[in-house]
Amino acid sequence: MPTTHDHAKQLVRTQVWNALDAAHAVHDVTAHGRIPDFRGSEAAAARLADQAGWKKAQVVKAVPDRAQLPVRIRALDEGKTVYMAVPKLAAAKPFYLLDPATLDVPHSQAATSRGAATIAPMVEVDALRPVDVVVLGSVAVNRDGARIGKGAGYSDLEFALLTEAGLIRRDTLVVTTVHPLQVIDEPIPVTDHDVRVDLVITPEEALVCTAPHRPRGILWDHLDAAKIAAIPALQARVNH
Repeated sequence: MPTTHDHAKQLVRTQVWNALDAAHAVHDVTAHGRIPDFRGSEAAAARLADQAGWKKAQVVKAVPDRAQLPVRIRALDEGKTVYMAVPKLAAAKPFYLLDPATLDVPHSQAATSRGAATIAPMVEVDALRPVDVVVLGSVAVNRDGARIGKGAGYSDLEFALLTEAGLIRRDTLVVTTVHPLQVIDEPIPVTDHDVRVDLVITPEEALVCTAPHRPRGILWDHLDAAKIAAIPALQARVNH
């Protein structure tokens, strides 16, 4: 059942989606219902690549959204290992491993969601290397680092799983790449399980956030039985 909190988040999403559509700022017919595939995503990826935390990173965990495809390609081009989640974490091995040392297709193909699903091995959480940079997709974000995705909550769950496994550390850099219209001034409603970002990267600037937040791990009381049952990695921890 949607809560007042959920309703407030949806109002923010709708506001940003409408603004993007009015400005013709996305590649799709509409921004609504998705992580916006914003115009300028390549420039945002290039600006991210200029950041010190990115330059020293060897392992990147990235969302599979089209908006962050240039980030994933750049990571592979620079020799970084990339992990992408299996859709809805619906497999016992819930992450795709993209290792540029072993790929035999162009990085631009391997880094797509379809390409990864076709050619990349799937790995268990415990088989992942520690993550240096987490790249999140966002519908909206503010300068505190609070962000809203499209509402499914899988990015936060992935973050919680990797945190609990010790693969995301206090010094892991958490970033999102967005269009300037996705950066809003008003407060964004968040809960304890919502990940806040350290950096917001637009094509024009890199914003250092003032109040980053890292959930300590999986907040079981925030999950219902159906969600746990649908995600093997969560079931495994319940049964451990």
